[in-house]
Amino acid sequence: MRTFVRTVLTVLTLPIYGAWPAFAEPVPITSPAAAMAAVVAVLPEWPDGYRRAEGALEEPEGSAVAVFPGGYFATNAHVLGRATKADVRLADGRLVPAEIVGRDGRTDIALIRIEGQFSVPEIAEPPAPGGRVCAIGNAFGLGISVTCGVVSALNRSNAGFNPVEDFIQTDAAVNPGASGGALVDEKGRLVGLLSAIFTKKGDANIGVNFAASTRLLLRVAEDIKTNGRVRAARIGWRLAPLEAAERRRDSGVRIVGVADGSIAARSGLRAGDLLVRAGDRPVHLVSDARVAAFLARPGSQLALEVKRDGQPVRLDLELTE
Repeated sequence: MRTFVRTVLTVLTLPIYGAWPAFAEPVPITSPAAAMAAVVAVLPEWPDGYRRAEGALEEPEGSAVAVFPGGYFATNAHVLGRATKADVRLADGRLVPAEIVGRDGRTDIALIRIEGQFSVPEIAEPPAPGGRVCAIGNAFGLGISVTCGVVSALNRSNAGFNPVEDFIQTDAAVNPGASGGALVDEKGRLVGLLSAIFTKKGDANIGVNFAASTRLLLRVAEDIKTNGRVRAARIGWRLAPLEAAERRRDSGVRIVGVADGSIAARSGLRAGDLLVRAGDRPVHLVSDARVAAFLARPGSQLALEVKRDGQPVRLDLELTE
């Protein structure tokens, strides 16, 4: 599980000795307890001399959650590290090989594939802040377990872990070993991929935990499954936060540069424009605009709302790779 210690980022995952259905018929998922059948442990095989988590006493492990039929599981890229191969540990102690389909460092999301029948949870939008959610993973190597709490916030894009973030913040207890596990709602539907812990002193839960949204998860996982990589448009803009004096009257981010011939230029954006909304997302931070652009696939349009000379202007970005 990734943690953020002020400005220091560390990674620690530990072994799991838990149990889950092995190659059985998929179990219908109707609750957080049933969703445990969709979460497994991942054992990456790293190059000689490479250790992902300094100080780990054992060969570290992580978690993964089924996202597509056919044995496709999502996990975190940092769980795999530099691994070229990985195994999944079954309840009876067998190790089953997992194919690493691909990974995306910008979002810390990876996709692996395992032969067999596995339950795949339904995908759902996360509850509103205050809504109940549960985290499923292999905390501290004790086995697949579930902890519950609430959604603390949505659309966190500035936690500082990855270049592109769209996090659900939760107070459900998440600890080392749970990276790549599932955040589910009360019906066991998948709403996020457990990704990170924010903490000041220790690599343990203090109630500020993050899961990548299923919107971001599927955006990445579907591209990896289909193309082996994530296709993303290069907008060609330079963005900057507003100065303190500007924030007393406006909200948004300033477009301070537009590259000649870029998507931004062809769509009519100009240096000096104030970007206030991208798609369905209000833009308060540069990171908000970055994730909104990333979530829009090449070949689609992204509607923008800007202020130009104090007047509202609506533009559409025609996204190409």
